[in-house]
Amino acid sequence: SEQKNEVVLVYSLDAEFTKPFWVFGTCSYDFIQNNGNNLLACNYRQNGKSYVGILDVAEKSLAVFDVLFTDVNNIISGPDCLYIEGASATYPLSVAKVKLENGKAEAINFSVIWSSSPDSMNYETYFSLPEVIEFPTEISGQNAYAYFYPPSNPRYQASPEEKPPLLLKSHGGPTAESRGILDLNIQYWTSRGWAFVDVNYGGSTGYGRDYRERLLGNWGVVDVNDCCSCARFLVERGMVDGERLCITGRSAGGYTTLASLVFRQTFKAGASVYGVADLISLNADTHKFESHYLSNLVGTEEAFFDRSPINFVDKFSCPVILFQGLDDKVVTPNQAQKIYLALKQKGLPVALVEYEGEGHGFRKAENIKFTLEQQMVFFARLVGNFKVADEICPIKIDNVD
Repeated sequence: SEQKNEVVLVYSLDAEFTKPFWVFGTCSYDFIQNNGNNLLACNYRQNGKSYVGILDVAEKSLAVFDVLFTDVNNIISGPDCLYIEGASATYPLSVAKVKLENGKAEAINFSVIWSSSPDSMNYETYFSLPEVIEFPTEISGQNAYAYFYPPSNPRYQASPEEKPPLLLKSHGGPTAESRGILDLNIQYWTSRGWAFVDVNYGGSTGYGRDYRERLLGNWGVVDVNDCCSCARFLVERGMVDGERLCITGRSAGGYTTLASLVFRQTFKAGASVYGVADLISLNADTHKFESHYLSNLVGTEEAFFDRSPINFVDKFSCPVILFQGLDDKVVTPNQAQKIYLALKQKGLPVALVEYEGEGHGFRKAENIKFTLEQQMVFFARLVGNFKVADEICPIKIDNVD
Protein backbone atom coordinates (compact mmCIF):
# COMPACT_ATOMS: atom_id res chain seq x y z
CA SER A 1 0.00 0.00 0.00
CA GLU A 2 1.75 3.17 -1.20
CA GLN A 3 -0.76 5.41 0.59
CA LYS A 4 0.05 3.92 3.99
CA ASN A 5 3.64 3.00 3.12
CA GLU A 6 3.22 -0.55 4.34
CA VAL A 7 3.63 -4.07 2.99
CA VAL A 8 0.34 -5.81 2.23
CA LEU A 9 0.01 -9.58 1.79
CA VAL A 10 -1.56 -10.20 -1.60
CA TYR A 11 -1.27 -13.97 -1.78
CA SER A 12 0.29 -16.64 0.41
CA LEU A 13 1.94 -19.84 -0.87
CA ASP A 14 4.74 -22.05 0.44
CA ALA A 15 7.01 -21.34 -2.53
CA GLU A 16 9.86 -19.11 -3.69
CA PHE A 17 8.56 -16.22 -5.80
CA THR A 18 11.96 -14.81 -6.62
CA LYS A 19 15.50 -16.00 -7.17
CA PRO A 20 18.82 -14.93 -5.65
CA PHE A 21 20.09 -11.83 -7.45
CA TRP A 22 23.41 -13.34 -8.49
CA VAL A 23 22.77 -12.14 -12.06
CA PHE A 24 21.61 -8.63 -12.90
CA GLY A 25 18.36 -8.10 -14.79
CA THR A 26 16.46 -11.24 -13.82
CA CYS A 27 12.70 -10.72 -13.68
CA SER A 28 10.42 -13.18 -11.90
CA TYR A 29 7.24 -11.10 -12.31
CA ASP A 30 5.68 -8.37 -14.45
CA PHE A 31 2.39 -6.50 -14.54
CA ILE A 32 0.07 -7.51 -17.36
CA GLN A 33 -0.06 -4.71 -19.93
CA ASN A 34 -3.35 -2.81 -20.54
CA ASN A 35 -4.75 -3.99 -17.22
CA GLY A 36 -3.65 -1.39 -14.69
CA ASN A 37 -1.97 -3.08 -11.75
CA ASN A 38 -4.62 -5.72 -11.12
CA LEU A 39 -3.03 -8.68 -12.90
CA LEU A 40 0.51 -9.78 -12.15
CA ALA A 41 2.32 -12.47 -14.15
CA CYS A 42 4.75 -14.38 -11.95
CA ASN A 43 6.78 -17.54 -11.67
CA TYR A 44 7.61 -19.44 -8.51
CA ARG A 45 9.49 -22.59 -7.50
CA GLN A 46 8.42 -25.50 -5.33
CA ASN A 47 10.70 -28.46 -4.67
CA GLY A 48 12.95 -27.58 -7.57
CA LYS A 49 10.26 -27.02 -10.23
CA SER A 50 9.04 -23.74 -11.76
CA TYR A 51 5.41 -22.76 -12.16
CA VAL A 52 3.93 -19.80 -14.06
CA GLY A 53 0.69 -18.09 -13.23
CA ILE A 54 -1.24 -14.84 -13.13
CA LEU A 55 -2.04 -13.29 -9.79
CA ASP A 56 -5.25 -11.26 -9.55
CA VAL A 57 -4.31 -8.61 -7.00
CA ALA A 58 -7.89 -7.48 -6.39
CA GLU A 59 -9.29 -11.00 -6.01
CA LYS A 60 -6.17 -12.32 -4.26
CA SER A 61 -6.26 -15.43 -6.43
CA LEU A 62 -3.61 -17.24 -8.50
CA ALA A 63 -4.32 -18.95 -11.83
CA VAL A 64 -1.53 -21.39 -12.79
CA PHE A 65 -1.15 -22.58 -16.39
CA ASP A 66 0.98 -25.12 -18.24
CA VAL A 67 3.94 -23.62 -20.13
CA LEU A 68 5.86 -26.88 -20.88
CA PHE A 69 8.93 -25.44 -19.12
CA THR A 70 9.86 -26.97 -15.78
CA ASP A 71 12.42 -24.26 -15.17
CA VAL A 72 11.74 -20.55 -15.77
CA ASN A 73 14.38 -17.80 -15.60
CA ASN A 74 12.58 -14.64 -16.73
CA ILE A 75 9.06 -13.50 -17.46
CA ILE A 76 8.14 -10.30 -19.35
CA SER A 77 4.71 -8.94 -20.24
CA GLY A 78 3.82 -7.94 -23.84
CA PRO A 79 0.57 -6.90 -25.57
CA ASP A 80 -1.92 -9.67 -24.66
CA CYS A 81 0.98 -12.06 -24.15
CA LEU A 82 3.90 -13.10 -21.97
CA TYR A 83 7.46 -13.84 -23.02
CA ILE A 84 9.03 -16.56 -20.91
CA GLU A 85 12.65 -17.72 -20.84
CA GLY A 86 12.95 -21.28 -19.62
CA ALA A 87 13.81 -24.90 -20.29
CA SER A 88 12.77 -28.46 -19.47
CA ALA A 89 14.16 -31.97 -19.63
CA THR A 90 13.60 -31.99 -23.41
CA TYR A 91 13.65 -28.26 -24.26
CA PRO A 92 17.02 -26.48 -24.26
CA LEU A 93 17.06 -22.91 -22.93
CA SER A 94 14.37 -21.20 -25.00
CA VAL A 95 12.05 -18.21 -25.21
CA ALA A 96 8.33 -18.89 -25.50
CA LYS A 97 5.39 -16.63 -26.24
CA VAL A 98 2.25 -17.27 -24.24
CA LYS A 99 -0.86 -15.66 -25.74
CA LEU A 100 -3.35 -14.48 -23.12
CA GLU A 101 -7.12 -14.19 -23.25
CA ASN A 102 -7.74 -10.44 -23.55
CA GLY A 103 -8.14 -8.96 -20.11
CA LYS A 104 -8.24 -12.35 -18.38
CA ALA A 105 -5.85 -14.49 -16.41
CA GLU A 106 -5.99 -17.29 -18.98
CA ALA A 107 -3.39 -18.64 -21.40
CA ILE A 108 -4.70 -19.80 -24.77
CA ASN A 109 -1.52 -20.59 -26.70
CA PHE A 110 2.13 -21.53 -26.00
CA SER A 111 4.80 -21.41 -28.72
CA VAL A 112 8.62 -21.49 -28.66
CA ILE A 113 9.93 -18.52 -30.66
CA TRP A 114 13.68 -18.92 -29.98
CA SER A 115 15.88 -21.83 -28.93
CA SER A 116 19.49 -21.80 -27.79
CA SER A 117 20.05 -25.18 -29.45
CA PRO A 118 17.38 -25.96 -32.08
CA ASP A 119 19.36 -28.90 -33.50
CA SER A 120 19.35 -30.72 -30.15
CA MET A 121 15.78 -31.93 -30.71
CA ASN A 122 17.08 -34.10 -33.58
CA TYR A 123 18.65 -36.34 -30.92
CA GLU A 124 15.66 -36.59 -28.59
CA THR A 125 15.61 -40.39 -28.80
CA TYR A 126 18.95 -40.38 -26.96
CA PHE A 127 17.80 -38.11 -24.12
CA SER A 128 17.83 -39.49 -20.61
CA LEU A 129 14.97 -37.92 -18.67
CA PRO A 130 15.68 -37.03 -15.05
CA GLU A 131 13.91 -38.71 -12.17
CA VAL A 132 13.52 -36.55 -9.07
CA ILE A 133 14.79 -38.59 -6.14
CA GLU A 134 14.44 -37.79 -2.46
CA PHE A 135 16.94 -39.53 -0.24
CA PRO A 136 17.62 -39.62 3.53
CA THR A 137 20.55 -37.59 4.83
CA GLU A 138 22.74 -38.34 7.83
CA ILE A 139 20.44 -36.22 10.00
CA SER A 140 17.39 -38.23 11.08
CA GLY A 141 14.18 -36.95 9.56
CA GLN A 142 15.93 -34.74 6.99
CA ASN A 143 15.86 -35.61 3.30
CA ALA A 144 17.67 -34.07 0.34
CA TYR A 145 17.01 -34.07 -3.41
CA ALA A 146 18.69 -34.93 -6.69
CA TYR A 147 17.99 -35.49 -10.37
CA PHE A 148 18.87 -39.03 -11.45
CA TYR A 149 19.54 -39.73 -15.13
CA PRO A 150 19.71 -43.43 -16.11
CA PRO A 151 21.85 -44.51 -19.09
CA SER A 152 19.95 -44.08 -22.35
CA ASN A 153 20.95 -44.98 -25.89
CA PRO A 154 18.45 -46.45 -28.39
CA ARG A 155 21.23 -48.36 -30.15
CA TYR A 156 22.64 -50.18 -27.15
CA GLN A 157 21.30 -52.03 -24.12
CA ALA A 158 23.40 -53.33 -21.25
CA SER A 159 22.89 -56.87 -20.01
CA PRO A 160 20.27 -57.16 -17.23
CA GLU A 161 22.84 -58.24 -14.64
CA GLU A 162 25.20 -55.28 -15.19
CA LYS A 163 24.61 -52.12 -13.21
CA PRO A 164 25.96 -48.87 -14.68
CA PRO A 165 28.84 -46.82 -13.34
CA LEU A 166 27.73 -43.57 -11.68
CA LEU A 167 29.00 -40.03 -12.07
CA LEU A 168 27.73 -37.78 -9.30
CA LYS A 169 27.86 -34.04 -9.86
CA SER A 170 28.08 -31.55 -7.03
CA HIS A 171 26.89 -28.13 -8.21
CA GLY A 172 28.73 -24.86 -7.64
CA GLY A 173 27.71 -21.83 -5.67
CA PRO A 174 27.62 -23.52 -3.20
CA THR A 175 24.12 -22.16 -2.49
CA ALA A 176 23.12 -22.42 -6.16
CA GLU A 177 20.90 -25.17 -7.57
CA SER A 178 20.98 -28.06 -10.01
CA ARG A 179 18.04 -27.94 -12.39
CA GLY A 180 16.42 -30.86 -14.19
CA ILE A 181 16.72 -29.31 -17.64
CA LEU A 182 18.29 -30.47 -20.89
CA ASP A 183 22.05 -30.34 -20.46
CA LEU A 184 24.05 -31.95 -23.26
CA ASN A 185 27.01 -32.29 -20.91
CA ILE A 186 24.91 -34.74 -18.89
CA GLN A 187 23.56 -36.48 -21.99
CA TYR A 188 27.16 -37.04 -23.11
CA TRP A 189 27.54 -39.41 -20.14
CA THR A 190 24.14 -41.09 -20.21
CA SER A 191 24.34 -41.81 -23.95
CA ARG A 192 27.62 -43.66 -23.29
CA GLY A 193 26.37 -46.01 -20.61
CA TRP A 194 26.79 -43.96 -17.45
CA ALA A 195 24.19 -43.15 -14.85
CA PHE A 196 24.41 -39.51 -13.78
CA VAL A 197 23.05 -37.86 -10.65
CA ASP A 198 22.87 -34.09 -10.13
CA VAL A 199 22.61 -33.44 -6.38
CA ASN A 200 20.83 -30.57 -4.66
CA TYR A 201 22.47 -31.05 -1.28
CA GLY A 202 21.26 -29.18 1.78
CA GLY A 203 22.01 -25.50 1.22
CA SER A 204 20.74 -25.42 -2.36
CA THR A 205 18.32 -22.76 -3.54
CA GLY A 206 14.81 -23.72 -4.68
CA TYR A 207 13.57 -25.68 -1.67
CA GLY A 208 12.84 -22.92 0.81
CA ARG A 209 14.82 -20.92 3.34
CA ASP A 210 15.17 -23.65 5.97
CA TYR A 211 16.67 -25.98 3.37
CA ARG A 212 19.09 -23.34 2.13
CA GLU A 213 20.20 -22.48 5.66
CA ARG A 214 21.29 -26.07 6.33
CA LEU A 215 24.66 -25.05 4.88
CA LEU A 216 25.22 -22.10 7.24
CA GLY A 217 28.37 -22.92 9.17
CA ASN A 218 28.37 -26.38 7.55
CA TRP A 219 29.93 -26.03 4.09
CA GLY A 220 32.22 -29.01 3.68
CA VAL A 221 30.04 -31.08 6.01
CA VAL A 222 26.40 -31.10 4.86
CA ASP A 223 27.22 -31.02 1.13
CA VAL A 224 29.77 -33.82 1.49
CA ASN A 225 27.44 -35.94 3.63
CA ASP A 226 24.53 -35.47 1.22
CA CYS A 227 26.56 -36.38 -1.87
CA CYS A 228 27.83 -39.54 -0.20
CA SER A 229 24.33 -40.38 1.10
CA CYS A 230 22.90 -39.94 -2.40
CA ALA A 231 25.47 -42.29 -3.95
CA ARG A 232 24.84 -44.94 -1.25
CA PHE A 233 21.07 -44.57 -1.72
CA LEU A 234 21.38 -45.33 -5.44
CA VAL A 235 23.60 -48.34 -4.73
CA GLU A 236 21.19 -49.69 -2.11
CA ARG A 237 18.27 -49.35 -4.55
CA GLY A 238 20.23 -51.38 -7.12
CA MET A 239 20.33 -48.50 -9.63
CA VAL A 240 24.14 -48.21 -9.97
CA ASP A 241 27.32 -50.21 -9.47
CA GLY A 242 28.72 -49.59 -5.99
CA GLU A 243 32.24 -50.38 -7.19
CA ARG A 244 32.16 -47.72 -9.92
CA LEU A 245 31.18 -44.48 -8.18
CA CYS A 246 32.80 -41.27 -9.44
CA ILE A 247 32.29 -37.63 -8.47
CA THR A 248 32.84 -34.35 -10.32
CA GLY A 249 32.25 -30.66 -9.74
CA ARG A 250 33.23 -27.16 -10.80
CA SER A 251 34.36 -24.35 -8.47
CA ALA A 252 32.47 -24.87 -5.17
CA GLY A 253 31.35 -28.21 -6.61
CA GLY A 254 35.01 -29.01 -7.10
CA TYR A 255 35.53 -28.24 -3.43
CA THR A 256 32.79 -30.69 -2.43
CA THR A 257 34.39 -33.22 -4.79
CA LEU A 258 37.84 -32.86 -3.22
CA ALA A 259 36.44 -32.82 0.32
CA SER A 260 34.43 -35.98 -0.38
CA LEU A 261 37.57 -37.73 -1.64
CA VAL A 262 39.67 -36.59 1.34
CA PHE A 263 37.21 -37.01 4.21
CA ARG A 264 35.14 -39.99 2.96
CA GLN A 265 35.75 -43.30 1.20
CA THR A 266 32.55 -43.42 -0.88
CA PHE A 267 33.91 -42.66 -4.35
CA LYS A 268 36.48 -44.55 -6.42
CA ALA A 269 37.73 -41.52 -8.42
CA GLY A 270 37.04 -37.81 -8.83
CA ALA A 271 37.44 -34.84 -11.15
CA SER A 272 37.91 -31.32 -9.83
CA VAL A 273 37.30 -28.57 -12.39
CA TYR A 274 38.81 -25.31 -11.05
CA GLY A 275 37.77 -26.60 -7.64
CA VAL A 276 38.49 -24.93 -4.32
CA ALA A 277 41.12 -26.75 -2.30
CA ASP A 278 42.07 -24.06 0.22
CA LEU A 279 39.24 -22.22 2.00
CA ILE A 280 41.63 -19.86 3.76
CA SER A 281 43.13 -18.73 0.44
CA LEU A 282 39.68 -18.43 -1.13
CA ASN A 283 38.45 -16.29 1.75
CA ALA A 284 41.46 -13.99 1.46
CA ASP A 285 41.38 -13.57 -2.33
CA THR A 286 37.70 -13.83 -3.24
CA HIS A 287 35.99 -11.13 -5.30
CA LYS A 288 34.10 -8.25 -3.67
CA PHE A 289 30.69 -9.68 -4.58
CA GLU A 290 31.26 -12.67 -2.28
CA SER A 291 33.13 -10.96 0.55
CA HIS A 292 31.98 -12.35 3.93
CA TYR A 293 30.01 -15.06 2.10
CA LEU A 294 32.33 -17.74 3.48
CA SER A 295 32.10 -16.35 7.01
CA ASN A 296 28.50 -17.59 7.13
CA LEU A 297 29.20 -20.86 5.34
CA VAL A 298 32.33 -21.98 7.19
CA GLY A 299 32.53 -20.07 10.46
CA THR A 300 35.59 -20.36 12.67
CA GLU A 301 39.26 -20.12 11.69
CA GLU A 302 39.64 -23.71 12.86
CA ALA A 303 36.88 -24.83 10.49
CA PHE A 304 38.54 -23.00 7.57
CA PHE A 305 41.65 -25.09 8.16
CA ASP A 306 40.02 -28.40 9.06
CA ARG A 307 37.73 -28.42 6.00
CA SER A 308 40.40 -27.49 3.43
CA PRO A 309 41.41 -30.57 1.41
CA ILE A 310 44.78 -28.98 0.67
CA ASN A 311 45.75 -29.47 4.34
CA PHE A 312 45.02 -33.22 4.28
CA VAL A 313 46.41 -34.43 0.97
CA ASP A 314 47.75 -37.53 2.75
CA LYS A 315 44.13 -38.72 3.09
CA PHE A 316 43.53 -39.01 -0.66
CA SER A 317 43.28 -42.70 -1.57
CA CYS A 318 41.90 -42.85 -5.12
CA PRO A 319 42.61 -41.43 -8.62
CA VAL A 320 42.00 -37.70 -9.20
CA ILE A 321 42.06 -35.57 -12.35
CA LEU A 322 42.32 -31.78 -12.06
CA PHE A 323 41.47 -29.05 -14.58
CA GLN A 324 42.61 -25.48 -13.97
CA GLY A 325 42.69 -22.14 -15.76
CA LEU A 326 46.02 -20.38 -15.36
CA ASP A 327 44.31 -16.96 -15.34
CA ASP A 328 41.91 -17.92 -12.54
CA LYS A 329 41.70 -15.09 -9.99
CA VAL A 330 39.14 -16.83 -7.74
CA VAL A 331 40.78 -20.23 -7.33
CA THR A 332 44.47 -19.64 -7.95
CA PRO A 333 46.38 -22.30 -9.97
CA ASN A 334 48.69 -23.16 -7.08
CA GLN A 335 45.80 -24.93 -5.32
CA ALA A 336 45.46 -27.55 -8.05
CA GLN A 337 49.22 -27.74 -8.49
CA LYS A 338 49.80 -28.49 -4.81
CA ILE A 339 47.26 -31.33 -4.81
CA TYR A 340 48.66 -32.72 -8.06
CA LEU A 341 52.23 -32.83 -6.72
CA ALA A 342 51.17 -34.40 -3.42
CA LEU A 343 49.18 -37.17 -5.12
CA LYS A 344 51.96 -37.78 -7.62
CA GLN A 345 54.45 -38.12 -4.79
CA LYS A 346 52.09 -40.45 -2.91
CA GLY A 347 51.90 -42.76 -5.94
CA LEU A 348 48.20 -42.29 -6.71
CA PRO A 349 46.98 -42.05 -10.31
CA VAL A 350 46.68 -38.31 -10.98
CA ALA A 351 46.57 -35.91 -13.92
CA LEU A 352 46.56 -32.11 -14.13
CA VAL A 353 45.31 -30.19 -17.16
CA GLU A 354 46.15 -26.47 -17.20
CA TYR A 355 44.71 -24.02 -19.73
CA GLU A 356 46.39 -20.79 -20.68
CA GLY A 357 43.99 -17.88 -21.12
CA GLU A 358 41.21 -19.47 -19.06
CA GLY A 359 39.89 -18.00 -15.83
CA HIS A 360 37.28 -19.18 -13.35
CA GLY A 361 34.92 -20.92 -15.72
CA PHE A 362 36.20 -22.19 -19.04
CA ARG A 363 35.07 -20.21 -22.10
CA LYS A 364 36.79 -21.80 -25.11
CA ALA A 365 34.78 -24.56 -26.77
CA GLU A 366 37.82 -26.73 -27.41
CA ASN A 367 38.77 -26.61 -23.71
CA ILE A 368 35.23 -27.40 -22.54
CA LYS A 369 35.16 -30.38 -24.95
CA PHE A 370 38.63 -31.55 -23.90
CA THR A 371 37.68 -31.38 -20.21
CA LEU A 372 34.61 -33.52 -20.78
CA GLU A 373 36.40 -36.09 -22.91
CA GLN A 374 39.39 -36.47 -20.61
CA GLN A 375 37.15 -37.04 -17.60
CA MET A 376 35.43 -39.80 -19.55
CA VAL A 377 38.70 -41.49 -20.51
CA PHE A 378 40.20 -41.07 -17.03
CA PHE A 379 37.21 -42.68 -15.32
CA ALA A 380 36.86 -45.40 -17.98
CA ARG A 381 40.51 -46.43 -17.66
CA LEU A 382 40.74 -46.38 -13.87
CA VAL A 383 37.25 -47.20 -12.60
CA GLY A 384 34.82 -48.02 -15.40
CA ASN A 385 36.64 -51.08 -16.78
CA PHE A 386 35.61 -50.34 -20.35
CA LYS A 387 37.04 -48.83 -23.51
CA VAL A 388 35.58 -45.52 -24.64
CA ALA A 389 33.88 -45.77 -28.04
CA ASP A 390 34.86 -42.24 -29.10
CA GLU A 391 38.23 -41.60 -30.67
CA ILE A 392 39.84 -39.71 -27.79
CA CYS A 393 43.58 -39.53 -27.25
CA PRO A 394 44.07 -39.91 -23.47
CA ILE A 395 46.49 -37.64 -21.65
CA LYS A 396 49.28 -39.11 -19.54
CA ILE A 397 48.20 -40.26 -16.09
CA ASP A 398 51.02 -40.07 -13.57
CA ASN A 399 51.73 -43.32 -11.68
CA VAL A 400 49.86 -45.26 -14.40
CA ASP A 401 51.52 -44.51 -17.76
